[in-house]
This record gives sequence, C-alpha cells and structure tokens, in this order.
Amino acid sequence: MCKKVNKINIIETRVRSFIDDIQHPKQKKKLNINDLEFQLRKLLDDYYELDGYSLFYEAILSLQDEGQLTPIHNNQYNGKTPALSLYYWVNVKSQADKWDRLEMMKLSDLFDFSFYERHPEWQTKEEWGRIQRLYGFLQTSGERETVSLEERSLELFGHEKFLLDGISFPDGKGFLARIGISEEQLKVVKYGEPFVFWMKQGKKIKDIQRVLIVENLSFFHTSIQLLERDLLDYEPELIIYGEGTKIERSFSFFFKIFPVKSYLFYYAGDLDAAGYGIMTRLIEKYPDSCIQPALKIYRKMLECLDQRNEQRSGQSQYFKYRDAFFKWFTEEEKELLMQLWHENKRIPQEVLTIETWRRWM
Repeated sequence: MCKKVNKINIIETRVRSFIDDIQHPKQKKKLNINDLEFQLRKLLDDYYELDGYSLFYEAILSLQDEGQLTPIHNNQYNGKTPALSLYYWVNVKSQADKWDRLEMMKLSDLFDFSFYERHPEWQTKEEWGRIQRLYGFLQTSGERETVSLEERSLELFGHEKFLLDGISFPDGKGFLARIGISEEQLKVVKYGEPFVFWMKQGKKIKDIQRVLIVENLSFFHTSIQLLERDLLDYEPELIIYGEGTKIERSFSFFFKIFPVKSYLFYYAGDLDAAGYGIMTRLIEKYPDSCIQPALKIYRKMLECLDQRNEQRSGQSQYFKYRDAFFKWFTEEEKELLMQLWHENKRIPQEVLTIETWRRWM
C-alpha cells in the first residue's frame, strides 16, 4: 500500500513538474496529453504494474480543477478509459507574489521597470533572479572585457543561447528590451560566422575588387573550375560559398579578413522565393556595400527554363522580396520570372554545370 501511495506522489509530482516547466507567464500553450503520458511511461519502469494511467488521469483532473489545464473540446480524445481530451491548454502561470517595490527602487538607478509595472505577469521569481545577476554585472562592467554575446549569455543566464534562441528560451530574446538595457552595455560583440572562399590563383588580398557569392556548394566548385579557365562571368578575384541563408549572418566576416575598401559584390542563387529573399536582405542589411545580383549568371539560368522544378515546401513567398529582385531584369525576363512564380516553380543553381556552360562559350 505504501508503495502505491509513493507512486501516486511520483506520478503527480512528475506531471506537475512538467506542466510547471512549460507554463509561460504571458501566453498559454497547447499540450498533447498522449505525448505527456508517453514521456511519463519512459521515466517509470513499473507504470503499468501500478495502474499508472488511473493515477495519471487523476493528476490531470486535479490540474484541471486548479485551473492550470483546460481541455480543448473538439471531439478528440486520448483513446483510453476513462477518457481525457487529446489536447489541453496549459494556462498562463499565475503570479500570486509580486516583486517588492523597495527592492525595485534599489535597482532603479540602472534599470527601467516601467514594462514590469504595465505587465505584472512578468514579475516572476526567475525574471527577478536574472535582473539581480545583470545588476551585479553592470556595477563592474567598466572593468570587464568585451566578449561574444553567447559567452556573456552563458555567464549571466546559464545558457549561451538564452539571449538568442526564441524557441528554446522564449523569455530570453526580449529580456534586455524588457529591462531597458542594450547589448552594448553588456560589452558584447556579435561575431560574423566564417565562410568558405576561393581566391583566384596568383592574386593577393590587395588585388581583390570583384567578389562573387554563390548560394550552393555544387556551383561553388563549378565556379572555381570556370574561374581557373578564365571563363567565369565578372572575372571575380574571389568566390564565396554563401551556404544558403548562412551568408546573411556570415557576410560581416568578410571585413574581418579583407582590408576596408570598396568592393563589387555579385550574388547568384537559386531562382526561387528563398533566393530572392537572401539577395534582397543582403542589400538591405549592408547598404554601404555595393551588392547586386549576378545578372549574367541568372540569365544563363533562365535559358534553362525547361529544367525548372517544384518550389520547395516550406518556402515563404514574400511579394516584397520578389518585386525587389525582379526590378533588376528586363521586361521580357520579368515575364519568365513571373511565369515561374505563378507556376510555383523554381530554377536551381545546379542547372549551371561545366557541360551546360559550354553553350555560352
């Protein structure tokens, strides 16, 4: 009998702990009850022996009575007896205790608490702990070195991605804005990601003027071969492998390697929604750099219209990126590009090979 009572406590404790972990002070979350029970079964070897589902059922009803869970009534159930709704809302975490105003006043010489006054649901124990650690840091920040954002995030908040990852740490990404502190005050720097590049043989860093950025790995290697044979459009001294959207994060690394001066950057990617977005965002993010589409290369791709294929699923189609990209082309070329768009088709960069390049020689 004692063993079963203990197991009741373990099951209810496990369930409550899980719910507490995913509860958010601002928004409710959707929970699949079968997923929760599956995780519980993995943790408890004797789950079935002790009629674990009955205890799980009772724990869910208790949380429902307390208002922490709300069943979603859509005629979907978990397939067990007695039945539970398949989906539940995990309700917003209640905040019975608010912060001590006197303690807030002590820290107000560095912090702006107006957000928390307007949104008392954010006055959590966890948030206050972060504020205290940040306050301690700022008091000695004049003596501190500049480090990466990830390093400072780990030091102050226990995880290197706390200030970056809005998925794993939904409270982290907006923390600095909530407390009114800038990244500069943290003495951090965001490093550009390294990228792969190829410099034309015989050229030196000081000789670089024209740079070609290509989206895909296959064409990166094809471009190198063409460059070595003096057949590549624009005759770049340097080719960068953009690696899809990564180039948007890594482009700033260019200026860590190469001297500060004027360069001509040409970008060539897939003729699809994702490619239009990468090209347009690069121009928007780096307005002081001369970045433009490699039109000669794109025109060669348009001549391979018969090799178009289906747009990849999951690609967001933003009209502003499409229109910003299309404006670089002639009216005739725009018609072909619009045809691709309406057909939900794309031309991958891989249509350009050493063999297909020969048709333009």
